[in-house]
Amino acid sequence: MAEREGASRTTLAGLSLRDLEYVVAVAEEAHFGRAAERCGVSQPGLSEQVRKLEALIGVALFERSSRRVALTPEGEKLIPQAERVLTEARLFLELAGRVADPLAGLLRVGVIATLGPYYVPLILKPLRAAHPGLDLRLTEGRTAGLLDLLKRGDLDLVLAALPVADDTLTAEPLFFEPFDLACPVGTPLARRSPLLVEDLGGADLLLLEEGHCLRDQALSLCSGDATQGPVRLASSLEMLRAMIAAGEGHSLLPRLATLGRDDLEGLMVVRALADPDAGRTIGLVSRRSDPRGSAFATLAGFLRAIAPAGTRATTDCPSPAHA
Repeated sequence: MAEREGASRTTLAGLSLRDLEYVVAVAEEAHFGRAAERCGVSQPGLSEQVRKLEALIGVALFERSSRRVALTPEGEKLIPQAERVLTEARLFLELAGRVADPLAGLLRVGVIATLGPYYVPLILKPLRAAHPGLDLRLTEGRTAGLLDLLKRGDLDLVLAALPVADDTLTAEPLFFEPFDLACPVGTPLARRSPLLVEDLGGADLLLLEEGHCLRDQALSLCSGDATQGPVRLASSLEMLRAMIAAGEGHSLLPRLATLGRDDLEGLMVVRALADPDAGRTIGLVSRRSDPRGSAFATLAGFLRAIAPAGTRATTDCPSPAHA
């Protein structure tokens, strides 16, 4: 028994979290050179540390050849555990810095691309004033990619449109953001009153590319013939605005993307819809297993209290059927 305990202590003494970062990077990049660049070390140094770790545990994690790097069957089993160890280690360090202020220290936040440029600038000063110890790291992207990063532990929170259909995640609703119609000046929609969601759709409907949740939300509101025939697509909300102003068609824009914007005045008209429920609920999404849940709820309450003009604060999360 004593010999077995001594061997366990030796193994733990030789196990480095940095080495676990190396093997996880190699597994995710499937390339030693890219993994070394990601970790900020030389490729020979990374390769040597990976070999030492494999020797320490007595298991080959990777099958190496001149053409590719692949996980061995043993590696397939062990790498997920290494990822969990790293996630817990990062959480340990972050929690250690949150004794005085639960929102002090590093907070990695993902923000969907159709929200970030319009919302984040509005909350930075109030956040800094209320939580001077908060160190924000922002990542912009599309919903699916950001939620994957959240579940992997590479993000702590995601600001996204609700609901989020994943039992491992939980969400705090923040505010309801209405959708507005944006259309070229002089078109019938620019003059129609009242303006109903049933009036939208048709051949002139412009959409964001697939992968943007706003695209799906717009399609769910517009008329049934919205996707008949070729659909013109934009890669971003700003490009969508430009296409509308150029006279190509109309679309729905989230309210925060329309407020205070007069750069396209005379080319584009922005009109509110008669349906008060046409919009999206923005929420703060986190891992259900994260022990910082109470701190995140505090942050959500703060953000709810400073909901931007043109939106309304809410604690109601929409059901999937009404997303």
